[in-house]
Amino acid sequence: MNPADSSRHRQLLATKLRILVDERVGPCQSVASSSDVETFATGAALLRDGAAWVLLDGRAGRSLGAALVWAIRRSATRLNVIAEYDTGLLARRATAFTLPIIIWFADGRTLLPAIAEPLPARLSVPEEHEALRSLIVEAGAIPNAEHGVLFGEVRGLEVCRVVASPTTGFLGEISESAREADDGVRLEVGVGAADREAFRLLHGEIPTVTALAEVVSTVQAHRSDGSPQHPLNRLGVERFLRWQAEETPVLVGCAELIPAEPPVPRPNLKDLVPCVAYGVRTDGAPATFVFSSGVDLDALPFVADVQAMSDDPVVLVLPKRDLLPIVSEVAGLLERPVAVVGLASSTS
Repeated sequence: MNPADSSRHRQLLATKLRILVDERVGPCQSVASSSDVETFATGAALLRDGAAWVLLDGRAGRSLGAALVWAIRRSATRLNVIAEYDTGLLARRATAFTLPIIIWFADGRTLLPAIAEPLPARLSVPEEHEALRSLIVEAGAIPNAEHGVLFGEVRGLEVCRVVASPTTGFLGEISESAREADDGVRLEVGVGAADREAFRLLHGEIPTVTALAEVVSTVQAHRSDGSPQHPLNRLGVERFLRWQAEETPVLVGCAELIPAEPPVPRPNLKDLVPCVAYGVRTDGAPATFVFSSGVDLDALPFVADVQAMSDDPVVLVLPKRDLLPIVSEVAGLLERPVAVVGLASSTS
């Protein structure tokens, strides 16, 4: 989107929000504040009679944190979030905060209260997929499973995945050749879906374990202490942080730490999504850890989902450089307390 189109889009969002709020609570009596709509990366927002109204543009599942921050910084007494997507997820997470939050689904000019959806049902890995776990181990990767998907990681970066049929459709014209391949459960090598498709098309003649072992070696070299900046160590920083804690659990006050399934599936490898681990503290007490990185405004709404999964205390772990005051402010709004700690990361 070019600057002119972006500016027009922001203006449209501001106008849409103003109309929706006016339809719901009536026109603002103050001319000065009636046009006081702010736009930001994921939508638009305004303050009306002490209440924050935030319109989220497009996919909204990772935007509740941004709305909370906007409301906090303006001392709002309550928060109304308007969205057209992911409203059930937002409504579920909203119940975990002490600040009153209502999630609205925008149906034209009408706002409908969103109904909280339950956490996704847990899925087990199919037996025929589990049969390939040994190949992941043989090649030197660490097998992991989330929401019924078995994959292999190297220092937190996914390098292979077990799939039921070939991954296609990411590479345009050359994906036609992929359709000629026989369907069937297989272990695909690559970092992400597009890379797996490309790797299979270009190196399909190499035995899977041999090919994966080479990728494992390459990734290890780039995800090590002191490695120069590289795409392979800029991806999945939060999972690298978790791997560091797994290797040395005392860093987070634990005697043992193992990866755990997140509350919702990770959509891709490119975008930042927190990850989870279960730990046993040095005193024997259980705890759940959430790892994130960068300015992740939605880490605490994600924590809300993790808290809903069990009664164990939850700790949010961030790189030390990312321990910003706003994180503690949002954490303080959760009904259940959450500790926030910093961990040195070599992928900065």
